[in-house]
Amino acid sequence: MTKMLKRIVKPCGRLLADESGVTMLEYTILIGIITAAVIASVAYAGTWVTGKWTTLTGFLT
Repeated sequence: MTKMLKRIVKPCGRLLADESGVTMLEYTILIGIITAAVIASVAYAGTWVTGKWTTLTGFLT
């Protein structure tokens, strides 16, 4: 039983110590945050432009 447990625990320990995928995860999170900020900015700018356009067309009609 002990040998079998060691066979299971040893690869798990190596997997937990491996940090090669951490950088990719950090970049993925960073890209997600930047994407959310861009979407929010575009949505806000769209609302602002719509308001300005409505005001302008009100003056012209």
